[in-house]
Amino acid sequence: MPVTIRDVARKLKLSITTVSRALDGYSDVAASTRERVVLAARTMGYEPSRAARQLRRRRTDIIGTVLPTDEGHFADAYFSSFLAGLGDGATSLGFDLLVSTARPDSEAERQLYARWAHGRIVDGIVLNRMRLRDRRVQFLAREGIPFVAHGRTRLDIDFPYVDMDSRAAFCRLVIHLTERGHRRIGYIGAPMGTTLQADRQAGCRDGLRAAGLASDDLLVVRGDLTRQGGYLGAKRLLTLKKPPTAIIGANDLTAIGAMRAVHEAGLEVGRDVAVAGYDGTEDAAHAQPPLTTLTQPIYEIAHQLAEMLIGRIAGTETGIRHVILKPELVVRGSTQYERRRPRGKEVRTGRRLFP
Repeated sequence: MPVTIRDVARKLKLSITTVSRALDGYSDVAASTRERVVLAARTMGYEPSRAARQLRRRRTDIIGTVLPTDEGHFADAYFSSFLAGLGDGATSLGFDLLVSTARPDSEAERQLYARWAHGRIVDGIVLNRMRLRDRRVQFLAREGIPFVAHGRTRLDIDFPYVDMDSRAAFCRLVIHLTERGHRRIGYIGAPMGTTLQADRQAGCRDGLRAAGLASDDLLVVRGDLTRQGGYLGAKRLLTLKKPPTAIIGANDLTAIGAMRAVHEAGLEVGRDVAVAGYDGTEDAAHAQPPLTTLTQPIYEIAHQLAEMLIGRIAGTETGIRHVILKPELVVRGSTQYERRRPRGKEVRTGRRLFP
């Protein structure tokens, strides 16, 4: 027969309550007693009932995250790394990870968060793809549900987060392109209302201003952070009367889609049109040519978010609530060549003439 908690208590001549609280790590049990209980339980082969422990603690030992999708599937390597980091971080602290999907700002998303919160299906939630006026933050703060986020909002609500200084990073990326002679730089953005769109487009403007160049609204097109969105955005930019000689995607997927449009136009990425992205995914390194990108440590960020959230749930939260990291600019073949324009002459670059 399996060993029960009653057997452990009888062997140690302790109450069942003391043994239970010792195994659950409660601070009102002396450290020496806790060590005796843990050692005896291990020696006797006692396996605590997780369901019973969760019921006693009024916890599920589960954290959740909802991925944004319009299509029900993912081709974004960013989320693969993000989920791996969350899952490993949760498992290392004895929690499980629950993952669901919903279209951002949809009724289905609102119902999902309400079900998780009111049904106490998870102990806390990790938010991603933050919005300027994020209803999720308002709802979870109002309901008292522990949460952390990858990113910030413009709301006057304080919460723990890990974020990247993407505005400064995009400024640096634009300067990198202008240093290679580019004066017409296109930007394919993210959905409006997202914090990342506001920050990254602002960074592009900062970079142009720093280089003494004026912003051109014709060189800014909306995207949706997918390959298809990047492809369509680049096709639109390349048909302009004065097309850009460089294109920045709001993320790597967008930039990879833009590269396809450049190829289809009979142009060479890196020589005729420079292309760059953001995230630092494995797909970027294996693109043809390899994609210049701003990298962020996606796995490590997600792992840290899981630790921050579980600390809040368990009451062991550290004093560090706001972490801001700096992306690294990795220059590869997609922005390799410098543009040279001798005065009074035409320079043929690839299959296209640039006066």
